[in-house]
Order: sequence, then structure tokens, then C-alpha cells
Amino acid sequence: MQATEFGVILTVLLGSVAINSVAAEQDIVTTAAAAGSFNTLAAALQAADLTDTLKSKGPFTVFAPTDDAFKKLPPGTMESLLKPENKDKLRAILTYHVLAGKVTAAQAMKLSSAKTVNGQTVAITTQGDTVMVNNAKVVKADIPASNGVIHVIDTVILPDSN
Repeated sequence: MQATEFGVILTVLLGSVAINSVAAEQDIVTTAAAAGSFNTLAAALQAADLTDTLKSKGPFTVFAPTDDAFKKLPPGTMESLLKPENKDKLRAILTYHVLAGKVTAAQAMKLSSAKTVNGQTVAITTQGDTVMVNNAKVVKADIPASNGVIHVIDTVILPDSN
């Protein structure tokens, strides 16, 4: 790694320390909402009646898809999932993004899988410094919240439909 790359990484890390210290005082839902790139996730959590759960004591680990991640779904998918008659399916998808307990990136890198709150397992793989959860890349890790930790992912992960 060249000195300029190290300097840029250090600047990004130091900048995120200030943000993270504020975020650690807020729950997962409030922390994600404040980031501004999780509007679809916030709407989905509300439609699935999971907001209060993720505001509770926890701790939780959330693999949080960005708004751009939700845009990768086939057209009309989110609109359909947000309908009241699809609430159970939406809950299954969202709880597939949540682990009970706090799992940091360093801990996740030592795992090959993890059981989600919905009961199914996600595969966890590491390629260098990159952590993958199923087919989703963790693009930002270890965002602290008062009741757990958030890892930002670039793709919505979908559970097996049994």
C-alpha cells in the first residue's frame, strides 16, 4: 500500500470515528435513518412492523442493504412486498438480514455461516479484506449502534422460499 492510499484510508477511518461515536448513542433504526441511504429499508421495516423490534435492547447485527441495493431487485418487487398482503414474505426477507447478537467484521471474517433471526443460515466468505454475505458484499462494516452493529451491503439477500 502506498503512503497516499494509507493516508486516504486513515482520513476516512478517522472521519468515521467521529460519526460512529454519535451513532453508538442511537439504536440501529435511528442510526440507519440518519445515514440517508436506507430509505427503502426504513419503509420496509415499518411495513413489516419490525421497527420497534430493531429499536429494542438487542443486541443485533444487521446486514443493511442500501437504497441502491434495493434498486437491483426486479422492477415492481419492492412495491409488491410493501403491500399488506405480503407482510409475512417481507418479514422473512428482512429478518434474513439480522443476526441475534453483535457480530463485528473481525468476528464475521472467522465464520463460514451464521443463523439469521428468520431461522435460515447465510454463508459468510472472505476474499482478502472483503466480506461477503451470500452474494452481497459488505461495503462498510462495524457501524456501531446502542443495540448492536450495522454492516452495509450492496445487494439484498433473499432467503430460500420453502
